[in-house]
Amino acid sequence: MNREQKDQQQSPQAWTAEKLRSLLHDELTGDEVLVISNREPYIHEQSGDSIILRRPASGLVTAVEPVMRACSGTWIAHGSGSADRATVDSYDHLQVPPKRPEYTLRRVWLSSEEEAGYYYGFSNEGLWPLCHMAHVRPVFRTSDWEQYVAVNQRFADVVIAEARTDDPVVLVQDYHFALLPRMIRETLPKATIIMFWHIPWPNPESFGICPWREELLQGLLGNTLIGFHTPFHCKNFLETVDRYLETRIEYEASTISHGGDLTQVEPYPISIAWPEPDTTTDVIHSRKLFRQELHLPEAHCLALGVDRLDYTKGIIERFQALDRLLETHPELVGKITLLQIAAPSRSSLDEYQNLEVRVRKLALDINQRYENIAAPAIILRIEHYDGEQLTQCYRSSDICLVTSLHDGMNLVAKEFIAARDDELGVLILSQFTGAARELHEALIINPYHIEQGALALYRAITMPELEQRERIRSMRQVVKDFNVYRWAGLMLLDAARLRRRQRVSEKIDSHSHQGLR
Repeated sequence: MNREQKDQQQSPQAWTAEKLRSLLHDELTGDEVLVISNREPYIHEQSGDSIILRRPASGLVTAVEPVMRACSGTWIAHGSGSADRATVDSYDHLQVPPKRPEYTLRRVWLSSEEEAGYYYGFSNEGLWPLCHMAHVRPVFRTSDWEQYVAVNQRFADVVIAEARTDDPVVLVQDYHFALLPRMIRETLPKATIIMFWHIPWPNPESFGICPWREELLQGLLGNTLIGFHTPFHCKNFLETVDRYLETRIEYEASTISHGGDLTQVEPYPISIAWPEPDTTTDVIHSRKLFRQELHLPEAHCLALGVDRLDYTKGIIERFQALDRLLETHPELVGKITLLQIAAPSRSSLDEYQNLEVRVRKLALDINQRYENIAAPAIILRIEHYDGEQLTQCYRSSDICLVTSLHDGMNLVAKEFIAARDDELGVLILSQFTGAARELHEALIINPYHIEQGALALYRAITMPELEQRERIRSMRQVVKDFNVYRWAGLMLLDAARLRRRQRVSEKIDSHSHQGLR
């Protein structure tokens, strides 16, 4: 049975936190769930004499945290905050969320050398550009690889120490831990290890650039199940394995046999938790206040970009599209402003420092070129916004631009749609996002085509409210039905099925051995 047939058997409306808890109870009774990611869901920072709690700007955290609340398991992550050590117990544990604890956070400590090599080096100067077609050359250093191996082993040791049974359900998150599944498998052979790869998977030729391609693939084939955002990424992965390892691949079943282990490869489009209805805030009043805060006229057209400051997000191309719009439609100067929120990211790396310089300069140039007393063309905020602030931005803007040059999914698109309970607003969405496969009523563009971006902006500005409502209403239904609980639920259902199959196999083998005695 393929993924589409399985999806049709599931009623998407049924996927809620309660449904996920029920599934865990029914399908994985008594099984412990461990999540591993580099990024932690809560960061403690020292600010003078006080400690501030911060939620990181991360699509991964947005998606995985509701799952952990439903699972009540343990989340293992790098403790990166300056006050993180001061807030854990003697076992490096912390019960979270702070006001209403529902699961355990286990922090892992890394030295500055380990973080530089494993995270900034191999993960983000090597694997990140390798997997994104963003025209940034990957950098591979042996010293970075050695730290990547060492940190993966460190996390594997923590998983093994945290596991209370010999067959836990382990959910490994993202490209920072490609070696981890095999390392866990060697000590806990009965574990069900599920990995979700949150970024694109490149074609075999591109992946072949990596000097340690075989080691990475062998590490990944320690998984019971590997999930990607799209069928295309699954296809690329299967073809990459076929190119570089001796395996048996069943393309119809989407399985890989390697070294006596079987790995299932499936698409699971990631999503968000549908927000509770906001009955406390009047949208019209909120929009008015928001424009006052930005010193914009009340009827001003506000476009919004929300991204990490990363070269894959198409921020430069977005600014260029606005520039082209104002050049071809001078009557719009002073009537539209792009609020660009760019959360600082990996700012110690040269590529990211150079990007920030370019983004700041281009914003300044465009504002000077279209200087207007009414409003600037671009308001640039290179800072972190929390979830509440972002929701206000989503609800108060007229247009949301998601112009990634290459993306796994991009949850900003889905967050914007979910926030629009007034059923107004226009989403401009890059064709190179996973979200474009689901949100068909968005204005889909090629972000590299600057004129096309400008035309989409003009169409969004002039779109009648009736058309906005029709488009938003359809997309809201998709995001509501195909939510994060469904994403996790389908993975865990598949994992439960594989666990049952493995246990039946073990019983058959046991009976066979007894019969031979």
